[in-house]
Amino acid sequence: MQTNKLPMPLYMDVHIVPGVKARNVAEAHLKDLAHQDEYGCKSVTYWIDEARENVFCLIEAPDKNAVQEMHGKAHGLIPNKIIEVNANLVESFLGRIYDPADAVVSKDGIKVFEDPSYRILLVTKICDTVLLKHQYGEKANEMIAEHNQIIRENLAEYGGREAENDRDGFVISFTLAAKALACALHIRDQIQQVIKADIGFRMAINAGEPVEKSMKLFGDTIHRAEAMCYITNNTKIALSAAVKDIVAKDMLHNDGKTFLTLSPKDEELLESLFATLKDNWQDATFNMDNYCKATAMSSSQLYRKTISLTGVSPNILLKNYRLEKAKELMRKRAYNIAQITFDSGFTSASYFTKCFKKKYGLLPMAYLEHLH
Repeated sequence: MQTNKLPMPLYMDVHIVPGVKARNVAEAHLKDLAHQDEYGCKSVTYWIDEARENVFCLIEAPDKNAVQEMHGKAHGLIPNKIIEVNANLVESFLGRIYDPADAVVSKDGIKVFEDPSYRILLVTKICDTVLLKHQYGEKANEMIAEHNQIIRENLAEYGGREAENDRDGFVISFTLAAKALACALHIRDQIQQVIKADIGFRMAINAGEPVEKSMKLFGDTIHRAEAMCYITNNTKIALSAAVKDIVAKDMLHNDGKTFLTLSPKDEELLESLFATLKDNWQDATFNMDNYCKATAMSSSQLYRKTISLTGVSPNILLKNYRLEKAKELMRKRAYNIAQITFDSGFTSASYFTKCFKKKYGLLPMAYLEHLH
């Protein structure tokens, strides 16, 4: 019996090439095309940014080794990193998965284009929708629908792309920082005018490349923006140093009431605090001594810095992070309370239940019942 062959995995790699030029990349891509069949690959397209001296290739391949071997044979430029990606997400973030339609073909028949992959990401967050419904009843559905409509109408008006969305917010991709900033300001104003109740709305804008340290597409850019969402509120838009540097000063008018910004050093520290939590939240033995070692700070430094950046102590930050992750686990599949307790880094079901009730106003079992 004949079966349909599953499509190959899709990979994106990054090459850091000092002095790289669009013409050089076009020629290298032709060499990839000439050798791709030898390794079972299909070189789909690429992004090239001469100013930032990087190249991102999109390739269908049996595995990462095939990508490396093909590049090695074709031109010797081995990728700095390779991650597996989803075609729909690539298109959502970057606007295409094939060569640009307006790419110019030179006189000698080579398609040459410069198309940077650097994107400005607007990340929005609201309260957990289950908790909103618990607090506001049926009115919550109307507020969530209004919120979603405001977001989508504005991203269309300002040329943003809806890259991701879940029950708690959106990730919107822009090519221009000014557009992202204008969109965020308009969204904030409309949310305040239309939705009178507190839905825990927050926004942060960050910028970055599709492949950095994370194994997720734009994972590092999103992670930092999410950390900044944590420390802002419904009136201030958190703005990363990367975005602040590329937005005209006359657009900011930062009187302390419109934008929340951090120094690059504090921004990196905030990201480090949350990255450490991300790596250790399920480990019940992870404590403040471990936190100090992971962030290379003394206990007094960790306490002072965490309070300054987040408004809560390191212990409370860890507990709140675990509680948020516990809710994520509940949403993924039906867990019992004992399993949730263990998987979210708590050592006692009774303590977990007490913390959950204190923070969210309902018992974990009641939350599960609302979900299922």
